[in-house]
Amino acid sequence: SGAGIDPLAESLLFAASRAQLVAEVIEPALAAGRVVLCDRFTDSTLAYQGYGLGMDRELLRTLNAIATRGLVPDLTLLLDLPPEEAGGRTRGRGGRVDRIAARDLDFHRRVREGFLALAGSDPARILVIDARQGADEVAARVRESVLSLLSSRGIPAGRPGGPAC
Repeated sequence: SGAGIDPLAESLLFAASRAQLVAEVIEPALAAGRVVLCDRFTDSTLAYQGYGLGMDRELLRTLNAIATRGLVPDLTLLLDLPPEEAGGRTRGRGGRVDRIAARDLDFHRRVREGFLALAGSDPARILVIDARQGADEVAARVRESVLSLLSSRGIPAGRPGGPAC
């Protein structure tokens, strides 16, 4: 792949890590009635390894289902930003660029297209938020979306025992 790791190996490593997270953190938190918030979950695997690296998406869906024991997020927030702008923000913050972020612009365009395709196929679960807006506007939209979901489930905001993950 030119990035130093085989795409299948990368996918299996992410699946293994996710399986451990589900077993150690997510399932116990859900069993205790807690709300779980995660940064990147199964949609990321489909976008990065499936769309970005061209791996078989059905294989990745199967790996995801095994790793998560069938858990699917109730809500996924996709902070959408063209890759040309995203790279500039990372560099502007002085952030360290990891191996995946360092991949070429075409890869990141495919990943974005993948995320948007996933959102289009499941708009009830995946909410696209325009991340070109200011940080306050993005944060307000995220907060509003999460609170709306919690309210629809009868979960009061700010309840004790906060989110896990």
